[in-house]
Amino acid sequence: MNKTKKIKIIIGISYILIISIFLWFFFQNFSIQDFTSYELIKANRDALETIKNNNKILSSIFFLFFTIIWVLLLGFGAPVFLIGGFIFGKWLGTVLVVFGLSTGATLLYIFANFFFKDLVKDKFSSRFSNFTEKFSQNEFIFFLIYRFIGGIPFFISNILPTLFNIKLKNFFFGSIIGMTPQLFVGVSLGAGLSKILKENKEPPTLFDLILTPDIYIPILGLMILVILAFYFRKLFFK
Repeated sequence: MNKTKKIKIIIGISYILIISIFLWFFFQNFSIQDFTSYELIKANRDALETIKNNNKILSSIFFLFFTIIWVLLLGFGAPVFLIGGFIFGKWLGTVLVVFGLSTGATLLYIFANFFFKDLVKDKFSSRFSNFTEKFSQNEFIFFLIYRFIGGIPFFISNILPTLFNIKLKNFFFGSIIGMTPQLFVGVSLGAGLSKILKENKEPPTLFDLILTPDIYIPILGLMILVILAFYFRKLFFK
């Protein structure tokens, strides 16, 4: 085994170890009740809003770095866009989430391209061989569409492009543009939940939630994006 391969293995093991420590720390300090109790969520929401209002710039920078680290360590962005809208609202929240996830995804791509490219090639090259020709035609446009249509777990979608040698600038800006529509919808949903918590001392019923414009409009937007993604998938990635 050559020296370079040994270094890659050591760094890869270290990465997995860091993830394990992070998950252990997270679940040692938080319980399921923290995420399901209406009273606790409302109290945390009020506390977070106070912190944000006291120093919006510092809290925005902290959340941006939190988002980047979250993607690097866990590889998925599911709760981050809801949290971004929940704390910062749909406009600032969208900006922070889009740049945070795009930056974290780009760093993860760089990491995977250096340490796990051979592994990704062994696992996925046969399944996605038809994508190679697509990306060679117009790398930026096809990567932008690839980001928009989604349908692949976020972690996999960030390391899969190592098969196609996507340029860093195309990866970063394609991620920003391609992910913005669905992230805006997700952030808007988080902002809507925050508004409901602010206006209701008691937990609303599911029926009340569905009839709230701040909830059903993002859901309708999500449905439209799913239809568009399905159309683009059929059109560009047959």
